[in-house]
Amino acid sequence: MLTILGFTMIATFLVLIMLKKMSPIAALVLIPALFCVFVGKGAKLGDYVIDGVTSLAPTAAMLMFAIVYFGVMIDVGLFDPIVRGILKFCKADPLRIVVGTAVLAAIVSLDGDGSTTFMITVSAMYPLYKRLKMSLVVMTGVAAMANGVMNTLPWGGPTARAATALKLDASDIFVPMIPALAVGLLGVLALSYVLGRRERKRLGVLTLDEVLEPETETVLVGAGAGASGDGAAALAKKAARTGGSGSGTGSNSGTDADLSEADDDFQGLDPHRATLRPKLYWFNALLTVTLLTAMIMEWLPIPVLFLLGAALALTVNFPHMPDQKARLGAHAENVLNVSGMVFAAAVFTGVLQGTGMVDHMSKWLVSNIPDGMGPHMALVTGVLSIPLTYFMSNDGFYFGVLPVLAEAGQAHGVSSLEIARASLVGQPLHMSSPLVPAVYVLVGMAKVEFGDHTRFVVKWAALTSLVVLGAGILFGII
Repeated sequence: MLTILGFTMIATFLVLIMLKKMSPIAALVLIPALFCVFVGKGAKLGDYVIDGVTSLAPTAAMLMFAIVYFGVMIDVGLFDPIVRGILKFCKADPLRIVVGTAVLAAIVSLDGDGSTTFMITVSAMYPLYKRLKMSLVVMTGVAAMANGVMNTLPWGGPTARAATALKLDASDIFVPMIPALAVGLLGVLALSYVLGRRERKRLGVLTLDEVLEPETETVLVGAGAGASGDGAAALAKKAARTGGSGSGTGSNSGTDADLSEADDDFQGLDPHRATLRPKLYWFNALLTVTLLTAMIMEWLPIPVLFLLGAALALTVNFPHMPDQKARLGAHAENVLNVSGMVFAAAVFTGVLQGTGMVDHMSKWLVSNIPDGMGPHMALVTGVLSIPLTYFMSNDGFYFGVLPVLAEAGQAHGVSSLEIARASLVGQPLHMSSPLVPAVYVLVGMAKVEFGDHTRFVVKWAALTSLVVLGAGILFGII
């Protein structure tokens, strides 16, 4: 009974948000509360919610202060050179922009933190997508898949969990998987190329006259409260000077010369915002490198590191109290949206775990594996990891399901190492799971509905996972 109710609860949640019948926050809270009553454990709902909130509170704190920290770094101009470099490569070509999104997300993912990756990627790429009227779900989908492949790094989480659960060495799991993961990343880049061609066909390679047409909504990341409006005025003036009143539907008449000439004017990040701190650039760069190094080396818990980093960044860059309040106010919406979503997700996970639904679902799946598949348990694990890491947290899968799968594999002569490697296959899809807090940073900053993101990304992320699995089998790794 609990198994059926568990799958029904998850299916109900996904259907309602994909059809936009409920907001994600409302669905994450009300649906599990309702099913908790169905299970007959409504009296314990409070305990389940408190347990869920307690387990996710450090994550929520980390995200809150990480958004403030990276928001301040964007405001002061730390990432402007990255944006200019991407612009130089992408120009106004949708194909290059989509591929550039995948490359940027993959590179930034080396720090092992999905939230950081999404904040930097969206901050750099959002103005381009918005100005060129490109599909924002393409940006969120490509970024999530690239980060999902890179999330398998030993310091990213899944590999460490698999190693801990099965008492193995993380390097023994990860290093042999590198060729398969590299194929998966190439698959993401190939998919980005295909999606980019689709966007190019829809929009054309735009000229800067069309890109810089005046908009009723100023979309300049980092403009925030207290920033100067000179940047928007400069863009509008440039458009007027070049006769920029195009329809925005795009054309193929733009030349590289046109685009290169206007590179300095089309910055994405407002080059005239009042929050820029060019004299403190190297201080901010050193602070960010130190913070990321401390995360990787685990000198302090990540929430503590971002709390200290945000406080130091605000104090040094904006020593006056009104300026600090203005920066906090400028990023308050993102902080509230993301932290609210995390605490709402805590209700969902708390009910799933507290009622025992997760345990019953995993045992039912394992018990229904045919005996004839025993010698192929690594393949079975890889296939199961795709839906299971989407429908449950990494902790639930790696500490609850994986040991059972490994035990079943050992009974048929399949090593735990093969099972552990196969368990990493589902990560490209996992990073878009409604139970992953970082995905709310991604869709929140990109101003994309979670349901729209889900409808777009699920099929492509599942395909990427299957590519990794196929490559692992082909190379004899799995």
